[in-house]
Amino acid sequence: MIDISKKEVWFITGSQHLYGPETLKQVADNSKEIVKTLNKSASIPVQVVFKPIVKTTDEIVQTLSASNHAENCIGVITWMHTFSPAKMWIRGLTSLQKPLLHLHTQFNRDIPWNTIDMDFMNLNQAAHGDREFGFIVSRLRKNRKVVVGHWSSEKTQKQIGDWTRVAAGWDDWQGAKFARFGDNMRFVAVTDGDKVEAEKQFGFSVNTYAVGDLVAVINTISDKDIDTLIKEYEQTYHLAASLRSDGKNRSALIEAARIELGLEQFLVDGGFKGFSDNFEDLHGLRQLPGIAVQRLMQKGYGFAGEGDWKTAALVRAMKVMGSGLEGGNAFMEDYTYHLDPSDPKVLGSHMLEVDPVLAAEKPSCEVHPLGIGGKEDPVRLVFNGRAGNSLNAALMDFGNRFRLLINKTVGEEVKSELPKLPVARVLWKPLPDFETACTAWILAGGAHHTCYSENITAEQLEDFAEIAGIESLVIDENTTIRNFKSEIRTNEAFYSKTH
Repeated sequence: MIDISKKEVWFITGSQHLYGPETLKQVADNSKEIVKTLNKSASIPVQVVFKPIVKTTDEIVQTLSASNHAENCIGVITWMHTFSPAKMWIRGLTSLQKPLLHLHTQFNRDIPWNTIDMDFMNLNQAAHGDREFGFIVSRLRKNRKVVVGHWSSEKTQKQIGDWTRVAAGWDDWQGAKFARFGDNMRFVAVTDGDKVEAEKQFGFSVNTYAVGDLVAVINTISDKDIDTLIKEYEQTYHLAASLRSDGKNRSALIEAARIELGLEQFLVDGGFKGFSDNFEDLHGLRQLPGIAVQRLMQKGYGFAGEGDWKTAALVRAMKVMGSGLEGGNAFMEDYTYHLDPSDPKVLGSHMLEVDPVLAAEKPSCEVHPLGIGGKEDPVRLVFNGRAGNSLNAALMDFGNRFRLLINKTVGEEVKSELPKLPVARVLWKPLPDFETACTAWILAGGAHHTCYSENITAEQLEDFAEIAGIESLVIDENTTIRNFKSEIRTNEAFYSKTH
């Protein structure tokens, strides 16, 4: 499982020697108190680490450069308690490679009307000190998150915590490896992309492995390990009668367990954080991996079908961002529509590979024929998704840039039995309405594969795109097609570049 609790964000306070040692000691003490409070906040899932007050160019360069090489540091928070002349920050900010959050706050919440004097004013200068710092960050064209509010407020702490989750997702991508079993699904455009540019832009690598390499590992799995895993299946899911010990399809369950154990062993041995496969390339596999993929996603691996490595990487990042939160993040596909004019909605699924982290009830483990792939009937987990606020996000390669597209949605309870659709099902309404959302998604070139999230916000994904330096577009309750078209055209000019 994914654990980000040991990750760190460094809290760096700016000042200068002008104010003397007594004031600087007070600045440090106040900063330590803020850090102590932030570390007690239930909204912040990582460790906030106090760093000594920076007062000179060299101190700033040394601290920010050190953050680049600190393994557990996933980002830095800066705050100007006093005025900190921003030319001192140029070299340090230019060298900074970690995500940056600028906290615009001050130590005191209220003005002490009856006692305020110039000593107080000289100490508490964030109102203009942070503006000086904000100018130089903007002047350097450096992306950052800005959070405004008193450090003790739950709202401010929640914004900081949400950003640390985004920073953790970005950190997880750096040096990550994703395995692509086989190539892209033949003739499909949106699932393909430039893996070299992706490694340059995002920090993760994608390489292809023959299905035969996977099969070789699957064939080493012992009967004892298979028996142990099948007992876990029996205890965890409603097992279909045909898959029980005396059932006619018991051999299919044994093979599914063998595939899961072999696939996980391959990923562990290779240090992979996610993978994709392709039902057009299953050479040596007796059945298309279903339950294996579902359970590995639930353990934290990123996945997408049909060779879609971009979505596999996005699923992994969003799983890291949502670590420890209620709800889940899962590979999804807009599969078919309910076009009742009074109540249109989307039914999402993906043959066999929807993560049970979305299940509203205990999943059923079943085996059924699959009309594609040309293999034996595959085992899969069948369940319905939950109702509640959610979103879909897709990552596309447009040749001259990557685009992250986000659509807010509202999940709905699946009330129909669907007796002839033995796959995982998730039902939702896109915002602002079906027609506008679908029109905007298609105009933006949105993929049919997404990561469906119950615990990540559109703002967090926009922050993620900012860190990555890529375009983001949001379809939400305020979207109109006229404005959305205008935003697409503006972004085309802004993000356009020559490779």
